[in-house]
Amino acid sequence: MIGINIQENESIDRALKRFKKKYERSGILKEYKKRTFFVKPSMKKRMERIKAARRAHRAEFFSE
Repeated sequence: MIGINIQENESIDRALKRFKKKYERSGILKEYKKRTFFVKPSMKKRMERIKAARRAHRAEFFSE
């Protein structure tokens, strides 16, 4: 469960912004999207290979 402590004299907008940032960093939304539909194991492997290739390409690009 995510929660924040609102400090005295803190505006609601600032508190909401802190909550949204904490929510985003926790990965709850990413986990929810991942669980909402089924991905075949073959497609999961394919996506992992594509991600690995992108990581390798970026590492090669930035190391130059």
